[in-house]
Amino acid sequence: MADTLAVDTGPADQAKQADPADKQPKSVRVVLLALMITMMLAMLDNMIVGTAMPTIVGELGGLEHLSWVVTAYTLATAASTPLWGKLGDMYGRKGVFMSSIVLFLIGSALSGMAQDMGQLIGFRAVQGLGAGGLMVGVMAIIGDLIPPRERGKYQGMMAGVMALAMIGGPLVGGTITDNWGWRWSFYINLPLGVIALAAISAVLHLPKKRSQARIDYLGAGLLTVGITAIVLVTTWGGTEYAWTSARIMELIGIGVAALVGFVFWQTRAAEPVVPLHIFRSRNFTLMSLIGFITGFVMFGATLFLPLYQQSVQGASATNSGLLLLPMLGAMLVTSMVAGRVTTNTGRYKVFPIVGSVAMVGGLYLLSTMDTGTSRFMSGVFMAVVGLGMGCLMQITMLVAQNSVEMKDMGVASSSTTLFRTLGSSFGVAIMGALFNNRVQDVMSERAGSLGSKVTEQSAQLDAASLAKLPDAVREAYQHAVSAGTHSAFLLGAVIAVLSLAAALFVKEVPLKGGEGPKPEAVEGGI
Repeated sequence: MADTLAVDTGPADQAKQADPADKQPKSVRVVLLALMITMMLAMLDNMIVGTAMPTIVGELGGLEHLSWVVTAYTLATAASTPLWGKLGDMYGRKGVFMSSIVLFLIGSALSGMAQDMGQLIGFRAVQGLGAGGLMVGVMAIIGDLIPPRERGKYQGMMAGVMALAMIGGPLVGGTITDNWGWRWSFYINLPLGVIALAAISAVLHLPKKRSQARIDYLGAGLLTVGITAIVLVTTWGGTEYAWTSARIMELIGIGVAALVGFVFWQTRAAEPVVPLHIFRSRNFTLMSLIGFITGFVMFGATLFLPLYQQSVQGASATNSGLLLLPMLGAMLVTSMVAGRVTTNTGRYKVFPIVGSVAMVGGLYLLSTMDTGTSRFMSGVFMAVVGLGMGCLMQITMLVAQNSVEMKDMGVASSSTTLFRTLGSSFGVAIMGALFNNRVQDVMSERAGSLGSKVTEQSAQLDAASLAKLPDAVREAYQHAVSAGTHSAFLLGAVIAVLSLAAALFVKEVPLKGGEGPKPEAVEGGI
């Protein structure tokens, strides 16, 4: 097999490796620690930078280009994700992964040195190109090192990193900006990235490969154009441009044409960027769909829950990450339990089903919140959603990787990641449009022309703007936000039903392997 690890062990060696936790703790843990640091870099960046944005705009100016600081990064990340996965399959996982880290660090350093908003946007795009390979590289290398049957043990670790990034990102960003300056929001990546690079270089040993096939440049170009058009539609639609505007219609047409051309070309390319045969696996296709829906729901929830709690329940914006603790804590615990059960029993179909049911139920409960809902009850509702996500987040990747051959591990990981990313883009756009329209309608009903004027620029008011409103208008806005979140979460619940339908059709294929981490790929006491 093209992507097997360095040494095949015989029965005697396998017997000695029966308990990997005892035999290979240091080497495997060092690699996993480096991978988790890299995963943290990928998840933490936007959250830290988001907190620093007001300070950045104050120094560099260019308020009209503010959204592009995030959009450039998101576009580059989404467009490059499938390419990194394919390059890893073709030329070896380790070198490609380390290259993506280096590119991310170069982009971080340049972003920290930016002298105007144009430079910052360009350097953020460079950073995003590297970021596209970080999460994919982590998932694919874990897929190489650890058989699916054993991979469940490490789900809790990955879920913990995700929860830590979501909770700690805004707090870390605020602390760094206040004490060290906004440039350190980017420079903080450098020492962490160097540590990860050093550990991976010294300890991780995967076979070097050199594919004789040429890179599918046409397929890569078509996919990049298609993804870029989709992300721009979901980013600009309803904000920069009306959904029915000529610009949005043009982007939709370009995106559809590019993706249709991409699918057509992939059936003819010698080394396709995304081999379509992986979608012949029912489980892989279903996991891609469930991943899309999970991204749709999760990022919509993390956007509107803090807004509801700040605007309606009077919570502090400073601790916005902590407001999500019930959801993220439940997600972490459930992910750990699901991983252990999967490892011990080899059974996993129950988790997509239970997770989808919990997600539907939790989102429906969130849609019932109004101006009188207590923080305790909203915390309980969030925990139910978190329970569902904990059953789904890592299981989707595990089953997707188990559904393909080792030679396609990279594209399987990148495709699953891409579907989740696109789901989050659609979730934020569609739930956001529904929320904004509902808020403006209710403000017009309850506060007349003054209410319409208050939300004319944006339906999401910050704490300072909210404090300046007359009492009657502020009360109307609280009712409007409750109505907006009701509509957004109700839509999320309806979309999550599709996840349940997909989960019911998952076929429980036995997970490959069960011998623990593959020690031939790491170095340390072997």
